[in-house]
Amino acid sequence: MTGVILVCHGDLGRQLVKVAESIVGESGSVRVVSISQERAAMEAARKEIEQAIRAADSGGGVLILTDMFGGTPSNFALSFLTDGKVEVVTGVNLPMLIKALSHRERRSARDLAGLVRDAGVSSIIVASALIAPVEGGS
Repeated sequence: MTGVILVCHGDLGRQLVKVAESIVGESGSVRVVSISQERAAMEAARKEIEQAIRAADSGGGVLILTDMFGGTPSNFALSFLTDGKVEVVTGVNLPMLIKALSHRERRSARDLAGLVRDAGVSSIIVASALIAPVEGGS
């Protein structure tokens, strides 16, 4: 099984897990690392991520989901990127987390990362383009 960790600004990760679990059921083993802007907390963040990786990895690797590429959570997470063992996907949204929780038992960290990325991209819809009337129709 691939371990799943969310590393996000503030309480975003915890809230995403709470909502995802209300949809797919209790996951129990998702780790969340919240990054605050306080200097002391930021200094402890790297250690907390390292501990979360050790706790989440049951041999199948770890997928870290972060909220925004280039942000502090992503920058910290990227320092743990390890080929075949730790994957990082940025821009997490609810469909991505649901996909991760639903497929982590059958996928490697690398495969799960691709599946999760695709779920995120396909879930972004411009509603007006989807429901726009067909030209020439009534």
